Amino acid sequence: MIPASPGTPPRGLVVVERFGPTFQGEGPTAGQQALFLRLSACNLSCAWCDEPYTWDRNRFDVDAHSQRLSQRTLLGWALDSPVTRVVVTGGEPLLQQSALFPLVAALAQAGRQVEIETNGTVAPTTEMVEAIDRFTVSPKLSGSRVAAGRRIVPAALTAFAGCGKAVFKFVVARDGEIDEMAELEGRFGLSPVWVMPEGSDEPSVLAGMRRLAEIALERGWNLSPRLHVLLWGNARGR
Repeated sequence: MIPASPGTPPRGLVVVERFGPTFQGEGPTAGQQALFLRLSACNLSCAWCDEPYTWDRNRFDVDAHSQRLSQRTLLGWALDSPVTRVVVTGGEPLLQQSALFPLVAALAQAGRQVEIETNGTVAPTTEMVEAIDRFTVSPKLSGSRVAAGRRIVPAALTAFAGCGKAVFKFVVARDGEIDEMAELEGRFGLSPVWVMPEGSDEPSVLAGMRRLAEIALERGWNLSPRLHVLLWGNARGR
């Protein structure tokens, strides 16, 4: 059942798409079977974003790509699958945190492992931390072309670093961002760290991984693929 949450959360969640079973393509659970729930809206505007239809109203009819679904509907969809990992992504899913919590709590109660992919600018609530299996936090670097004051929120990163349930994954678009990663790692005590190349096709992802492999080994970081891109290119819903 959907548990009660302090206050009255908005009715349902604004969803762009839900799909699976598929494979998690990135980070520490890459290759594991998962369901994906992609929520609408984002508070950043990264130049290389591969899901701009979730937020970019200058280029897309975001409302046409979205629908409001009840937590109960989404719970039924997830529990109807034998896959136990549910990845909530976006956009920025924690913009809908109050409405998302009852779903996450119900999934956890049913034995599902919920992983939230976030840009690290919105701090998690205590109740969300207690219910979640893992946050995959992806602070944005200068290659995103988003002002540092928007993409790096110290209080939020500090909260994630201290919650005991976060890993940190950086998308690298250019070599100069390596020092930015190291600075953020040291400044906020981010651990463990994954580094992943930017890219939306197989050649660019493989070239980026080869370029980053030795750097990751030298720095003590983990290297993430973009498995979904290697398997299916830039296709949606895979």
